[in-house]
Amino acid sequence: MLELYQAEGCPYSETARQKLSDLGVSYTIHNPRTHDGETLNEQTHEALCTLGGEDQIPFLVDHKREETMYESDDIVAYLDEHYA
Repeated sequence: MLELYQAEGCPYSETARQKLSDLGVSYTIHNPRTHDGETLNEQTHEALCTLGGEDQIPFLVDHKREETMYESDDIVAYLDEHYA
């Protein structure tokens, strides 16, 4: 299962979402905070910070491969490698 922690209005999050959509991959999306940093959901914000160690988006969790990563370019490259 893939999970994407992201923010609406964030261009980097949009890049990751677009790649997931282009590949037709199923994923769960979380909106822990706004692009400006305002927390929207305490539970998902805490999960983001706990899983990744940082309050940074986008953040991808691939439970199948036990991988986590930040940075939209890294996420896109990872998805191309493993899901294309």
